[in-house]
Amino acid sequence: MVLQPSERHYGDWNHRRLGPWCSPTGSPAPLSCETGCGEGSWILVCRLLVPTQVSLLSMEEDIDTRKINNSFLRDHSYATEADIISTVEFNHTGELLATGDKGGRVVIFQREQESKNQVHRRGEYNVYSTFQSHEPEFDYLKSLEIEEKINKIRWLPQQNAAYFLLSTNDKTVKLWKVSERDKRPEGYNLKDEEGRLRDPATITTLRVPVLRPMDLMVEATPRRVFANAHTYHINSISVNSDYETYMSADDLRINLWNFEITNQSFNIVDIKPANMEELTEVITAAEFHPHHCNTFVYSSSKGTIRLCDMRASALCDRHTKFFEEPEDPSNRSFFSEIISSISDVKFSHSGRYIMTRDYLTVKVWDLNMENRPIETYQVHDYLRSKLCSLYENDCIFDKFECVWNGSDSVIMTGSYNNFFRMFDRNTKRDVTLEASRENSKPRAILKPRKVCVGGKRRKDEISVDSLDFSKKILHTAWHPSENIIAVAATNNLYIFQDKVN
Repeated sequence: MVLQPSERHYGDWNHRRLGPWCSPTGSPAPLSCETGCGEGSWILVCRLLVPTQVSLLSMEEDIDTRKINNSFLRDHSYATEADIISTVEFNHTGELLATGDKGGRVVIFQREQESKNQVHRRGEYNVYSTFQSHEPEFDYLKSLEIEEKINKIRWLPQQNAAYFLLSTNDKTVKLWKVSERDKRPEGYNLKDEEGRLRDPATITTLRVPVLRPMDLMVEATPRRVFANAHTYHINSISVNSDYETYMSADDLRINLWNFEITNQSFNIVDIKPANMEELTEVITAAEFHPHHCNTFVYSSSKGTIRLCDMRASALCDRHTKFFEEPEDPSNRSFFSEIISSISDVKFSHSGRYIMTRDYLTVKVWDLNMENRPIETYQVHDYLRSKLCSLYENDCIFDKFECVWNGSDSVIMTGSYNNFFRMFDRNTKRDVTLEASRENSKPRAILKPRKVCVGGKRRKDEISVDSLDFSKKILHTAWHPSENIIAVAATNNLYIFQDKVN
């Protein structure tokens, strides 16, 4: 796998004015590395920055959201907590890419139309729209502050010219409509050109309003607000394959919603014990089956996965299948329960397999075999000796996500030091890559990163003691049909595509 930047870059890389998501840094480095993960090789397409609050305010004053003054560009070193990306998601066609951040904002990137027919530029995305999805709130009854952070974004399949997506913070799910407008009405009878009401006595003729062309404007409007249904923090949302319902999961309950009904939901899973002192596990992630609208899975902090069938009963308190790998007593330690907690669960596109991510591994489960996973991949096993220090700095509680490629043949997940890992299920080869501009030099080759655990360290290796645990890849996304990936590193979004020779 080879990582090399394309000839065309964003922002000041070639002095184009494309907005605050473009890189304000110098030319990126040619990145190259050979691996057996997937076919061909990869190139770095662009590095995009999430806007700061200042640049967001400037956008609200601009008619066309894609024409931003570059004076509002901010380098990543000035990023605030609100600028950190908290979720990344491609839509069903891969034409749009949405990111959410801790400031409650959603930024949508659109694929460059002219790049579709140019294989070396097909992974280029540009800013399409941005909007404030959630605001900070305060629950006065519980004296609890509700963060505006976007926990998840899920796209709905496109049915018309508009796009629809779900976004959620800890308590409230919102359905957003994103649409384009390039015409405006003119020639009102009761209003003047500035929108003020006219004196009826001055109206002597009847005019027929007409539509005039205008600069393209992308509008985001909230169509539904699904609130007041979760006592605990929402960690997952998943759209059903019937496209009429979706579910939202918090620590102890999973609710089923209809898109047309906002004032009620159905509780389909409830693991809250009568006595909270008897609580032994919480729900960590949940997802619907991609093809069967009655089936869903949810994972727990104990490292177990439950498959439920809504045809069996209204309340799925009894699972249909229970997936758990027996623990090896010889590996038992103080941290065993913590590192076995599942942070993400994903159905394969075929619906045959389930992928789970815990702290140290990625596992693939066959729906027909419950007693053990069919595949286990070590993400960063060299950290096993560092669990004590990771516990002290709370990194052991980080929640890493995992994604499939479009054919379910390659798995991708994140790690520390801005590393992300790819595992080829067919060749059983893997690679560690780095999403970072610090290690980039013009026309230099970036080989696969290797971590040295002990002994003599080679020149191209990095010591496990030198890893930066403040730099972590928690959120990644893979284009549904092409080899284009998006990797979020703090407030930077890196987009790679495979290299076509």
